Amino acid sequence: MSTTSTYAVTGMTCEHCARAVREEIEQLDGVIAVDIDLAAGGSSRVAVTADTPLPLHQIRGAVEEAGYHLATAAS
Repeated sequence: MSTTSTYAVTGMTCEHCARAVREEIEQLDGVIAVDIDLAAGGSSRVAVTADTPLPLHQIRGAVEEAGYHLATAAS
């Protein structure tokens, strides 16, 4: 059964930014889908659906690799 966790990511301003974050997260083992609600200049909502819950440090690492900041983890 899959699980979806939602995160707030800051620093993204355009679709190119969102694509970079999506591509990094999609490389993590078990990721099924990444849905990004872009809020240019604010905190964008990033929903990650995976086979099992992913450790926060993996999500943070992927977001930072793309050049952005994981502000919070919702659920």
